[in-house]
Amino acid sequence: MGTAHRYVARRIIFALITIAVAISINFLLFRLAPGDPVTRLARVPGMTPEAQAALRVQFGLDEPIGQQFVAYLTQLVQGNLGISYQNQRPVIDNLRSAYLATIPMVGLGAVAAIIFGLALAVVGALRRKSPADHATSGLAILFYSLPTQWLGMMLVLLFGAYLPTRGAADPFLLDTSPLSQAADSFKHMILPSLTLGLVLFGQYTIVARAAVDETLGEDYILAARARGMSNGAIVRRYSMRNALLPITTLIALSLGFVVAGSILVETVYSWPGIGNAIYEAVIARDYPTLQGAFLVLTVSVVVANLIADLLYLRLDPRVAQ
Repeated sequence: MGTAHRYVARRIIFALITIAVAISINFLLFRLAPGDPVTRLARVPGMTPEAQAALRVQFGLDEPIGQQFVAYLTQLVQGNLGISYQNQRPVIDNLRSAYLATIPMVGLGAVAAIIFGLALAVVGALRRKSPADHATSGLAILFYSLPTQWLGMMLVLLFGAYLPTRGAADPFLLDTSPLSQAADSFKHMILPSLTLGLVLFGQYTIVARAAVDETLGEDYILAARARGMSNGAIVRRYSMRNALLPITTLIALSLGFVVAGSILVETVYSWPGIGNAIYEAVIARDYPTLQGAFLVLTVSVVVANLIADLLYLRLDPRVAQ
């Protein structure tokens, strides 16, 4: 087995171990929290102790925690994340529909942030210490430092009269053609995507700008300048390529964590995605939904890290040595 193959095998094994540990912690975390779904239902008028005991039996909460863990693993291997306590639907179905709503919204904001963040980082590198450089750096730091939920509420105040601020579709839309529905969904997606995109834009610009600056001080850059190459050619042919390693790490990690971070955005805009599903599950103490959601989020982050490691091998084969 070659060096590259051993590197890939180590990364995959490490990812699988991380997922296994996350599964165990994910199960224990919610069992150690005070109360359970029946505790919340006990406040419902007419809920007798006998009914509470019957619900605990139905939910399997009366069994020892070891048996609950074995049952959880058995169902997980079969692809069953349990039944939601809120709507009695399979958790996997609830999470699938939520993810289908979250991914386009997050993807739109992330792609826009990557494009504009890298573009402004290159502009700043080409015009170092110029007013344009100071303006782009200050703008990136500003958006990076703003709390996500505060930024979302400010955008609602500024653009609420022009764009939808709640939900993913207009329930009173008269034209039900696919094109009209797609246009309506895009209009509802603009503000939440813009909120995420502005925060990510700040991160990408700062890291990309620092990475490009670091490469500009290397000896091979000085040699290229001595050969008479222009700053634009140096940045395009040398600096950006060698700055891709930290940028790739940031993009992979942020795309994994941004799905979890979308909880704040989706709560502000009532977007029916995974973040809003987690928020509602916390209120209802819906353990199966929370377990399923956090497990999927954990796997997303681990897979994003694995993809970043494999891209590292492609960008710089020396990492396998």
